[in-house]
Amino acid sequence: MGSADVYPRDALRLIGTWLTVLSPKWLIAILVTTILVLGEWQYQILGGYERLAVTLSVCVATEYLLSIFIRGRPASLQSAYISGVSLALLTKPQSNILWPFAIGAFVAISSKYVLRFRGRHLWNPTNFAISALVLLAPAQVAVLSHQWGNDPATNAVIWVVGLLVVTRARVLHVTFSYLGAFLALAWIRSLIVGTPFLAEIAPVTGPMYQLFIFFMVTDPRTTVATRRGRILVAVLVAVVEFGIRLAGNYHIDVLTPLYYSPPILALAMVGPTAMWWDLRRRPAR
Repeated sequence: MGSADVYPRDALRLIGTWLTVLSPKWLIAILVTTILVLGEWQYQILGGYERLAVTLSVCVATEYLLSIFIRGRPASLQSAYISGVSLALLTKPQSNILWPFAIGAFVAISSKYVLRFRGRHLWNPTNFAISALVLLAPAQVAVLSHQWGNDPATNAVIWVVGLLVVTRARVLHVTFSYLGAFLALAWIRSLIVGTPFLAEIAPVTGPMYQLFIFFMVTDPRTTVATRRGRILVAVLVAVVEFGIRLAGNYHIDVLTPLYYSPPILALAMVGPTAMWWDLRRRPAR
C-alpha cells in the first residue's frame, strides 16, 4: 500500500476528529467567518471594514457588560462574535452611515437578556436586530441581497461548511425541511405569478440565505425541543415567507413593511411564537 492511500485516509480521520472535538458554536463561528472572507474577497459584500469593527466591538462590549451586570460573571464571547459578523454582513444602510451597525449590535445582544421566557431568549439575536432595523428604519437600512453569481467554488465551500455545521449540531433536518418547503413553494409561486422557477430559487445562492438556513432558522437556543416540532416550525417559516412574497407580487399595501426581507421577518414572527408555546407547555423549572 503506497503513501497515496495512507495520507488521504489520515487526513479524513484528522478532519473527523477535529469536527467531533469542536462545539457547534465554534463551527458556526467558522461558518460565518468563511462567508465573510469569501464574500469580501470575491464580491466586497462587507462595504468597509469599519462596519465590521463597529459591529463587533459593540457586540462584544454589550455581551461582556450585560453578563457581568445581570449574571455576575463574564459570558463566552463566541455568540457576540457570531452576531457581530452576521450583522456586519447583512446590514446594508442606504448611505454611508454607521449608526445601524452600532444600534443593531446593541439590540441583538441585549435582546438575549431582555426578551426572555422561562430562562430562554425567544429570538435569534441577529434575526431580531435585523427585523427591528428594517421595520423601524426602512428608508435607511436594507438587508444584503447580493448573490454569489455563477462561481461554483464559492458556493461549494459555503455549502460544505454549512452542512458540516448543521450536521454536527444535529439540526440538519431543520435546514432540509426549510429548503424542501421553500423549493416546493417557489415552484407554486412561479406557476401563480408566471416567473421562471430558477428566478424564484436564485436567492438561495446568496450569503443572506446561507446565513439564514445554516445559522438563524437552526439556532439551537431558539428552536423548539422536539424534532417533529422543529420540522414543523421550519415549514411554517417557509409558508409565511411564501405568503409575504406572494402578497408583494400583488402589491398588498398593508403588508409593505414585510417585503423588505421576507425570510428574516417570517422567522421573526413564527420562531418566537413557537418557542414561547413550546416553553409554556413544558413544566416550569
